[in-house]
Amino acid sequence: MDSVADNLARAAKVKLMIFDVDGVLTDGSLHFGPDGEMMKTFNVYDGLGIKLLQESGVQTAIISARRSAITARRAEDLGFTHVHQGGHDKLTPFQALLALTGLSAEQCGYIGDDVVDAPLLKRVGFAVSVPGGRPEAHALAHHVTQAGGGRGAVREICEFLLRAQGNYERVMAPFLE
Repeated sequence: MDSVADNLARAAKVKLMIFDVDGVLTDGSLHFGPDGEMMKTFNVYDGLGIKLLQESGVQTAIISARRSAITARRAEDLGFTHVHQGGHDKLTPFQALLALTGLSAEQCGYIGDDVVDAPLLKRVGFAVSVPGGRPEAHALAHHVTQAGGGRGAVREICEFLLRAQGNYERVMAPFLE
């Protein structure tokens, strides 16, 4: 992991923040109903963090190995600009995002928790993992959040980005005035 000053400098450059889902936007648990329907739990604090980050001008994306209608619904609710689901190859959709947005890998952040996230964690300018993430993800991360996946980690990293880019007070002002 890098120093706080290094991470603030990295975060200041982020124009696109990319999120994994299972273990990051959720706690990694998968719940199945009696008819086989899958359920996931998302954190409302994380959701507002994403909305505030978008308000500041940072684009948001999801790249998830698991395909889920629940994830698509949550992504739509939160206004994610880019969503890719299905397949352990996360590098191909990442490269497509770079081509689509015209951004460099250094201008991207990614938060992931497992070995399937390694190709992105190695390439982005600001790589983040969560405390419950696998050791391989931690080894590649510039920063590991204090809060766990599905337990405020996303809100924490969104606020870190907002502060690093000098936008925290501006996006919070409407709520705190």
